[in-house]
Amino acid sequence: MPTAVQYYIEQRVEVAQVFINAIEDVVYRIRESPTRYAAIDEDVRRCMVHRFPYGVLYTIEQDYILILAVMHCSREPVY
Repeated sequence: MPTAVQYYIEQRVEVAQVFINAIEDVVYRIRESPTRYAAIDEDVRRCMVHRFPYGVLYTIEQDYILILAVMHCSREPVY
């Protein structure tokens, strides 16, 4: 994700802040309702980031949610 933030900073600092806020929103939505989002693999789920071509991949563990990656979905269409 640091590479994505750097890219958006180079475009416009304001866009980078919107991106960071969108990621924080995804984390909040996942915490509030972890089973709401589609499973893309056996145990891996994906929540898409509003307004950006990214998805947050995560698993639901017994006592916590593990975020595996923040993936650019245009570069990795499988995700």
